[in-house]
Amino acid sequence: MQIKEVLVALGNGAFFYDDQAAIRSGAVQDGFLYVGEPITPGFDFIRHPALSLSIGLVLSEDSVVWGDMMGVQYSGAGGRDSLFDVDQISDLTSRVVAPRLLDVDASRYLEACGHVFQPHKHKRLPLAVEYGVSQALLRAVAHLRRKTMAEVICAEFDLPLPTRRVPIYCQSGDVREINVDKMILRAVDVLPHGLINSRQKFGVEGQAFMEFVKWVAARTRQIGRPGYHPVLHFDVYGWIGQEIGLEPQLIADFICRVADTVPGFTVNVESPADFGSTQAQIENYANIVSILDNRGSTARIVVDERCNTLEDIRLFAEAKAAHLIQIKTPDVGSLADTARAVLLCKENKVGAYVGGSCTETDLSAQASVHISVATQADMMLAKPGMGVDEAFSIVGNEQNRLLAMLNRRRAQNENVG
Repeated sequence: MQIKEVLVALGNGAFFYDDQAAIRSGAVQDGFLYVGEPITPGFDFIRHPALSLSIGLVLSEDSVVWGDMMGVQYSGAGGRDSLFDVDQISDLTSRVVAPRLLDVDASRYLEACGHVFQPHKHKRLPLAVEYGVSQALLRAVAHLRRKTMAEVICAEFDLPLPTRRVPIYCQSGDVREINVDKMILRAVDVLPHGLINSRQKFGVEGQAFMEFVKWVAARTRQIGRPGYHPVLHFDVYGWIGQEIGLEPQLIADFICRVADTVPGFTVNVESPADFGSTQAQIENYANIVSILDNRGSTARIVVDERCNTLEDIRLFAEAKAAHLIQIKTPDVGSLADTARAVLLCKENKVGAYVGGSCTETDLSAQASVHISVATQADMMLAKPGMGVDEAFSIVGNEQNRLLAMLNRRRAQNENVG
């Protein structure tokens, strides 16, 4: 089945692209803006409205399927691709990607991805391009086979039809207290993220962060429904290393103290430190994980920065350099690689968290749900945006609709059998 035309449409991401280096260096927030000079190459301002680029595949019977390309909030940081450039991406899509798409069989997913995502001028295509195009191709195959995207992934990777619901993780943004209340009232599985991305939020020796952790646990007990017991997950954007020091023993000691303040809860700590390179991150995170495990701590380390591509994920998983790996979908690139990453984590008995960014779109979020459910990831991010309600409804509703369809398919197969 051929693709007969490729469409491109400008779009918006659901949040903003931020210069993480400038924020870490003390940029002052004025309302929703950050005041100061940008540091990361490509940024004209510290905070840019997120843009996206939609790619539409016109199939032979004139149906059109779409995927969305975009970058992540902290583009250009932690080894990631640079700030999303709509003009550059649009030009590359028209000159290089579109001709390749017109030359593939749109009913064969992995084969089509392999052809389209070949290097260009000895360089890998921008990961944003892989991400958006792989969404569109997955929708094309699902449309042509009259299956869900999850079923396509199961067939391509020889996986059984999934039965388990994947836990959903919500992020609070800066409106932390209000959004924590929303998460608790909605009985979110994993919360609250917390956006601990500045010295002010982390505090001297981590005191402000520690108080926030205790408040979230207390608030959960206070207003949560009977029996509600979420995982507490905090993204500290490397601030433990920044303030406490880059010594694994000191970092592990601090994380143990955090977990001890909220007994009875599982505590995930994401990005405790940035050691400056992928290799240094692997070695030091593996050390921190080992210390926590030997102590029998309930705290779990989650890696994000310096763990971007499928190859990075393989290295971290094999080294046991995290309890849980964030598979940050726009940074991984092709959704086929996101599926491979989850399976890699499972092979190595490391938790697989299908994440992403607040800068994404409804289309990319829905496609991520199908990958998460098909591969039975350990948890997935409610996205896009920072508003809780919208992201939780987009991801949660897509998962519930998908499971209803899969249950129907399973019943049909049993009746035929």
